[in-house]
Amino acid sequence: MTRSAEITLDWADGDYVFALRWGELIKLQEATDAGPFVVYERLGNGQWRLGDISHTIRLALIGGGTEPAKALRLVRDYVESRPPLENLMLARGILGVALHGPADEDPGEAVGEATTDASTTSPTENSE
Repeated sequence: MTRSAEITLDWADGDYVFALRWGELIKLQEATDAGPFVVYERLGNGQWRLGDISHTIRLALIGGGTEPAKALRLVRDYVESRPPLENLMLARGILGVALHGPADEDPGEAVGEATTDASTTSPTENSE
């Protein structure tokens, strides 16, 4: 995983890069008639629609560099011709990385940020 919210996974017939950047998220929103976080929540709470799964995976493949025609073929072969639950968590995981960033990144900490003193003593404590 990288800062650009790409994730490489062993899926279908090989290793693929999945990425939902701003442009793909807009297309996902248009295809599902719902905002990306709404789709993410639906994928997690059982309210999902079939398009939530297939559009998320197809657009993430395209965002990761797969040619659109190949992405469509892969989704038809490995998503739409399979039971939906086989790819539900894949779609949710891809969208989660796009929305939250990779799990190994701390969004509140800048690279090279100085550490602070871990002391819990107030600087004015013990003063007169």
